[in-house]
Amino acid sequence: MKRFAHVEKLDALDPLRHLRNNDVDVDIVPAQPPSIINQTTQLVFPTSRLDLKNSHHAEADMRTPEDIVINLSVDASPGCGGIAWPAGEVLSRYLARRGSLRGRVALELGSGTGLVGLVAGILGADVWITDQAPLLPIMTSNVALNGLSSRVRIAELNWGTPLPADLPAPDLVLAADCVYFEPAFPLLVGTLAELVPKEGKDVEVLFCYKKRRKADKRFFTLLKKEFTWTEVTDDPDHAVYSREAISLLRLTRRR
Repeated sequence: MKRFAHVEKLDALDPLRHLRNNDVDVDIVPAQPPSIINQTTQLVFPTSRLDLKNSHHAEADMRTPEDIVINLSVDASPGCGGIAWPAGEVLSRYLARRGSLRGRVALELGSGTGLVGLVAGILGADVWITDQAPLLPIMTSNVALNGLSSRVRIAELNWGTPLPADLPAPDLVLAADCVYFEPAFPLLVGTLAELVPKEGKDVEVLFCYKKRRKADKRFFTLLKKEFTWTEVTDDPDHAVYSREAISLLRLTRRR
């Protein structure tokens, strides 16, 4: 007790003493990860259903001619969308394993780096990747970096605003890691509903997200007014990413 009283007395005299004490073995401020500024990374997605651990970061000698290789410029300067997030890699891997998208018209919401849309483009879809204006340069860079300018187009799209007139009607809507900012929840639901009208052709919607906060429930409360959903069950990695609180859903418009 005397020792604790002595420590408290020292703290009262010098509240900042721990920050100057090199002998303290407890981090007052946790170590911070390095900032991601103007870097380039390479992600690899197998197109077979072989169970390759860490396949999206596979070594070169593990690749097969069927692997999809994406060179990705990442930069957190324009915001959190400028880096690759786990749900985007999960959705990319699922698309790669599912195979050809030739003849499909795909639109990705909240594309960020454009990763998911780039994979869809390599698989043969005509793709539009969309996000807010600050992220358009990094998306443009990644389309060029992967030689996909003839197949992947870029458009500014702010959720909750009218769809740009030049956007085609998609038959495949992709979204990954879009549930993170609560004020945007109704805006995202509104844009999803506009892309998938109640009447007309069927539109496949693949929606991948990582649960982070209890507030995420509010998004799904809003979403269920316009859509129903089911878990994607034909993904061999389902058990792996479920343990990381990541879900891959197929949304269906309420009629």
